[in-house]
Order: sequence, then C-alpha cells, then structure tokens
Amino acid sequence: MLDREGYRPNVGIILLNHQNEVWWGKRVREHSWQFPQGGIKHGETPEQAMYRELEEEVGLRAEHVKIIGRTRDWLRYDVPDHFIKREVRGHYRGQKQIWFLLRMVGRDCDVNLRVSDHPEFDAWRWHEYWVPLDVVIEFKRDVYTRALQELSRFLRPPHPQGRRPRERMPQPQADGAESGVATEPEAK
Repeated sequence: MLDREGYRPNVGIILLNHQNEVWWGKRVREHSWQFPQGGIKHGETPEQAMYRELEEEVGLRAEHVKIIGRTRDWLRYDVPDHFIKREVRGHYRGQKQIWFLLRMVGRDCDVNLRVSDHPEFDAWRWHEYWVPLDVVIEFKRDVYTRALQELSRFLRPPHPQGRRPRERMPQPQADGAESGVATEPEAK
C-alpha cells in the first residue's frame, strides 16, 4: 500500500527502559543495528500496527509497554534505487513513518526475538538515548535523528538505580519487621 507520492506507511518504535536507554536491535546476519519498525496494513491504525510490529519483532505485547509519545506527523525517507525491487521502481520511493516512544514496564526476559518465523533481529541491547547512528543504514539516519529529537521532549529523569515508580520496597516498622507497602519515589 503506497500513498500518491510513492511512500509506504510505516511505524517506528523507540523503546525505553527506566534509565531512558533505548532498545537497539541487530539485524539478522548483518552488522547494522536499528529500532523496530514495520508497515501499516490496510485498515490498521498506526497504533495497532505498532503493537503488532512490537510483538512480531521483539516479542513484547501491549501489557509490557506504555506509550509515552508519538511524532506529530509522518517522517519520510527515500530508499536508494539499488535497494528497490525492479518491479516497483518508478512507483515506490520509500517509507513514511509515525514514530512511537514507549516505556518498557515488563522485564528484559519478556523480550523474545524468535516469536516470528522470520525474525528481524538476532541480538539486542540497551543503549544510551542518543545512539550512534553510524551503525544505522545511511538512508535512515536523518529520520532516526528527527524521531529522536522530536520524541526527546517526553523524556523524564531516569529513576535512581533503575527502580520503577511504585515499586514495592520493604519498609522498616517499629518492631524491626518489614512491610511490603508500595512507596512513591521522592520528588526532587
């Protein structure tokens, strides 16, 4: 499904942990790293496509993440001709993407790169938010920069020692016993 200008609608996903590090996937049998992304199917909303792609590529479901933000508009990139199949040259120009910023509320062990019969990634890691884009295929670098810049407005300070808000922490009681009362992190 292409728009009138020859761009395929697509979603991009920037997944954060509680230290504001981003999920960075290594493409199968390649030395390039990227964020999860994928096409929007006919009848899908960008949000529906994002959840489907997240599960297909990373193995995470909606309950493992929280949407923090998304780009205001489509971000486009052109694909060089030598990457385009001969039968669509002249019609297909590239991709237009809505980018989502997600916060991981699940655990690292919830990630499963083998959910699909055709995995996109064979390794992953957490990386600082401003990832080095020299390991991203060249024609996507500008879109990555624009997505990271636009979505950075949603970042909040990381939690101390990676703790999540409302984490259950034992609280000392007067008799020396501990209770499992939920606590809020101190405001700074």
